[in-house]
Amino acid sequence: YETYKKILKKLTIMSDIFMRNVFKKRECTEYVLQVIMERSDLKILEQVLQKDYKNLQGRSAVLDCVARDADGNQFNVEIQQDTEGASPKRARYHSGLMDMNTLHSGQEFDDLPETYVIFITRKDVLGYGLPIYHIRKKIEELGTDFGDGAYIIYVNSSRQEDTELGRLMHDFHCINAKDMHSKILAARVQELKETQEGVDHMCREMDAIYNEGTRKGLAEGREQGQL
Repeated sequence: YETYKKILKKLTIMSDIFMRNVFKKRECTEYVLQVIMERSDLKILEQVLQKDYKNLQGRSAVLDCVARDADGNQFNVEIQQDTEGASPKRARYHSGLMDMNTLHSGQEFDDLPETYVIFITRKDVLGYGLPIYHIRKKIEELGTDFGDGAYIIYVNSSRQEDTELGRLMHDFHCINAKDMHSKILAARVQELKETQEGVDHMCREMDAIYNEGTRKGLAEGREQGQL
């Protein structure tokens, strides 16, 4: 695992595999959502990491983190390194998948909860120079909220001002726990990087991903007649 240990030292919360393991501590997800939503009272009741949302009629998707708060609101938090991975239409698709996997047969459409698709991006994907963007549908002629309860938020992690959100984005890019502002996130990062149990766990996680990629590569090679 020596190679994995070297990789682990350089990982930040902006790395998918590390983010998922940081978020396994529910209080970390809760803190991140409290800052982004500007709600210190927000409480997470349940969450699922790497949730496979099925679409029987077409493309499915694995969402990084899906959480539900005490008010029944649902959140999908995604870390995106590349611009194409955080396109507006991908955000729209994620929002639709959440809706399709929420209602049970016979439930009323008005039972749909408020949903928030949150993309935390390495660069300013939308390009207007803001630290955060809130997207919601409006009635064009009136300029009022359409009220469908489906919202999209883009967080530009390259903006790291001395604000609560800016400090959070700074922490997302920190390699070392000692350099982080948030005690909650720092404690989890320290646990994963500086304790034997945490390091062993992360090495097993990276090994599983490597082996899965190897299996998929071999299977694709056989299908194409290359092996």
